[in-house]
Amino acid sequence: MSDPTPLLSLRGIGKAYGPVVAVREVDLDIFAGEVVAICGDNGAGKSSLIKVISGAEEPTSGAISMRGKPVSFGSPHDALEHGVATIYQDLALAPRLSIAQNVFMGSELTKPFLLPFLRVLDKKRMIAESQRYLSQLSAAVTDMTRPVERLSGGQRQAVAISRALRWNAEIIIMDEPTAALGVKESALVLDLIRKLKADGRTVILISHNMRDVVALADRVVIMGAGHKYVDQPIGDLKADDIAHLIMAGNARAA
Repeated sequence: MSDPTPLLSLRGIGKAYGPVVAVREVDLDIFAGEVVAICGDNGAGKSSLIKVISGAEEPTSGAISMRGKPVSFGSPHDALEHGVATIYQDLALAPRLSIAQNVFMGSELTKPFLLPFLRVLDKKRMIAESQRYLSQLSAAVTDMTRPVERLSGGQRQAVAISRALRWNAEIIIMDEPTAALGVKESALVLDLIRKLKADGRTVILISHNMRDVVALADRVVIMGAGHKYVDQPIGDLKADDIAHLIMAGNARAA
C-alpha cells in the first residue's frame, strides 16, 4: 500500500515582490513516485512557485512540509539537503569541464595524499561513480572525461540529472527540459524522466509542451494569475484538453 502522506506539501503559499503578487495562497501535495506537471501561460506564477519549492526564493506566506514535518528552505542548498533538486532550462553546467567534474561539482571526492591532512581529488572514483549514475539512466555515454560542450542536448540533460542523483534527490524539478531540442533529443529526455519515475523518484515538470505533459505526467496542475485553478489526474486528457483548461483559467483570472 502506498504511503498516503505527501512527500512534499505546500499550504497557503504566497509570494509577493513588493506590490506585485506572483503566487496566491497555493495548496499543493506532491506524492512519492509521481510525475506532476505544472502548467500555465507566462505570468501564471508557476516559475515563482518553483523558486519557492527549490529554495531560490522564500515564501511571503504559507508553510512547507516534507513527509508531514515542517521545513524551511533558505537557499537551493537547503532544498538539496532535504532531497529537492532543480534542473533549470540552462542546466547550470560548466561546458569546458568533464562529465565527471560536472556531476560532482560542489561535492568533489578527495583522498589523502602523502600526509593525512593533505588531500587531492579522487578522479578515479569520481569517474567510476559518474559512470554508475549515467548507467542508471541508460545514457549512451561512456567517456566520463569528455567535456560537456561536446555532448548533445539530451546527453547534457542526463549529466544534470546525474548530478541530482549524486545529491540523492527524491524530488527533481525540471524546468522546460525539452525546450530548444529536436525530436530525437526530446525523446531521449522523455525517456530519462520515465527512468526517474521507474526508479521511484518524484518529478515536478514545468512545461509549455502539452504533448510532453500528456506523455509523462500522472497529474496536471494549472496556474493563472498566481492562483492554482486545476489539480487533477491526467487520465484521458489530451494535449488540446489541457490547453483549453489553461485558457479557461486565464479567463477566470481576467
